[in-house]
Amino acid sequence: MIQIAVFSDVHGNLPALEVVLKDIEQRGISQKFCLGDLVDFAPWGNEVIEKIRSLNIPCLMGNHDERIAFDIPVIPLSKHSEEETNARFIAIDHSKKHITEFNKRFLSELPFHLKLNYKTGKKHWNIQLVHSSLESNDTYLYESENDEIFTSMLESVDADLIVMGHTHLSFQKQFENNTWAVNCGSVGRSKEENRLASYLVVTLDEEKITPEIVQLSYPLEETLRGIEESGIPDYYASFLKNENVLIL
Repeated sequence: MIQIAVFSDVHGNLPALEVVLKDIEQRGISQKFCLGDLVDFAPWGNEVIEKIRSLNIPCLMGNHDERIAFDIPVIPLSKHSEEETNARFIAIDHSKKHITEFNKRFLSELPFHLKLNYKTGKKHWNIQLVHSSLESNDTYLYESENDEIFTSMLESVDADLIVMGHTHLSFQKQFENNTWAVNCGSVGRSKEENRLASYLVVTLDEEKITPEIVQLSYPLEETLRGIEESGIPDYYASFLKNENVLIL
């Protein structure tokens, strides 16, 4: 049996990341992977990057990482309210000003995809990791999508499991031949009702793949205080408190 842990979308929330990493360690899982979006919306972007780098955790380039690494302009999105649009501009500008040049270079060199192959007994398992999809790191794929979207992705890369993040909403979908599409949710900026830090544990044995979404509470007050004492809009603290703030 082999176990791996996959997490995504930390968004500068160091207290949440530390809880997730501690839980992974307590489970005795040594293989850890991150699907990106280390920065924006909480004030510990540098610390999160340095934690990932110091632990040698393979990490993909999320859309927020790419924007900060290459100073890509922020484009307003029609799905966002005026309040969220204004907050988003300020929060991302905060990252652009505070993430160090060394850490921006680290973000700029992250891979776009990662494919894993594990052997258990006589069985080889192929696992495809993406931030959001095979073609883009900014595509929103939800549980409600037609199954064919996911099965075609699995077939195109000859994978038994594809794991994604980006939407901050976890799900698990099983298809024929024990193939899966899983969203591991978000560590630091969950959009789920409970706002807990979310990550994925994948168990591989010779017969099957077993995914498990793990959701954990973390010291929320520490994160709220960090946001409120930084130049990041309090809008994002209100969201984490689930105070009638909708972020799409």
